[in-house]
Amino acid sequence: MLLLIFLFLLLSSHLDVAFSAHCTTVTATKTFQKCMTLPTQQASIAWTFHPHNATLDLVFFGTFISPSGWVGWGINPTSPGMTGARALIAFPDPNSGQIILLPFILDPTVKLQKSPLLSRPLDTHLLTSSATLYGGNMATVHNGATIQIYATLKLVPNKTKIHYVWNRGLYVQGYSPTIHPTTSSDLSSIVTIDVRSGSSAAQHDNIKTLRTAHGIINAISWGLILPIGAVTARYLRHIQALGPAWFYVHAGMQLSAFFLGTVGFAIGIRLGELSPGVEYGLHRKLGFAVFCLGGLQTLALLFRPKTTTKFRKYWKSYHHFVGYSCVVLGVVNVFEGFEVMGASRSYSKLGYCLGLSTLIGACIALEVNSWVIFCRKAKEDKLRREGLIGSSDKGSGIHS
Repeated sequence: MLLLIFLFLLLSSHLDVAFSAHCTTVTATKTFQKCMTLPTQQASIAWTFHPHNATLDLVFFGTFISPSGWVGWGINPTSPGMTGARALIAFPDPNSGQIILLPFILDPTVKLQKSPLLSRPLDTHLLTSSATLYGGNMATVHNGATIQIYATLKLVPNKTKIHYVWNRGLYVQGYSPTIHPTTSSDLSSIVTIDVRSGSSAAQHDNIKTLRTAHGIINAISWGLILPIGAVTARYLRHIQALGPAWFYVHAGMQLSAFFLGTVGFAIGIRLGELSPGVEYGLHRKLGFAVFCLGGLQTLALLFRPKTTTKFRKYWKSYHHFVGYSCVVLGVVNVFEGFEVMGASRSYSKLGYCLGLSTLIGACIALEVNSWVIFCRKAKEDKLRREGLIGSSDKGSGIHS
């Protein structure tokens, strides 16, 4: 039931994001033919394409995330990506506070942050451009303020597909926009659009579906089933009434977590292939570490020595060290995954935290019970050695 609640919360959070934005073809100054809701940042665009002269009238609807921030969009003439895009970026003038719109070319040095981003004329056929805050000239920039960025472009004849990018940032230094946030949605603000038909490439939808599946599978496998399996081995093996059943439960849960986690790991590899230039260094490294440790634990099950051999104690130490390392790193990487998905304050993370807290609470209660039983047994052994109780009382109450 706990896993189902967590799954529902995670799915519902993504549905809320998906249906929170809408598009419109009507603005205060112009009406457009087509519109599209962009998949991230609650942004949208509207446009009119004139096939007789290959010109495109376009407006972008975006929102600020800081009073001193910036909002922009661009078109990449060569490939779907930020690097190489020709962009228009709007932000408050540091001197007058009025909205200004400047052109920028996002060359590779921008991504590497080798130098400040400086405005320069675009090498594309930009005919007109302007920016308007929602609320008119007297509106002020604040967190959540809506802006409309207009442009008229001359496209290459018979080439109606454009690689569209958009984003927003927190600060502007002078007249140079600083780097935008690096959450999952910020790094995937790219779409390919056919301005004649109004269709978009389905790649982003596929990536979003895979990202959701990757997060759900790994949170359940590495983040919940694996720790529950470890708890099973630690606390149930001392209950004599269960016999060897605890071992089969433990092995079954750990194997299930590993095979399910392998599916999530494979989806993560595929996401990396579908998102060139998008890198999550720490999350990726932790993912590889957890997968390798899980593989080592699975191999350890195949080479488990008998209890009578002298190598048993070394295998046991190895098994405990690798197992607990895998559990800890798995849980840490689940939280890291919430960060890169931009869900650090989502209901999905809250659901996972509640499930993990419940498990930790159960561990504390079982640990206290184990120490109570251990201390009681130690006291009885001491009394027995001193002859104060008989051997017939051995083990009374220990495994109740």
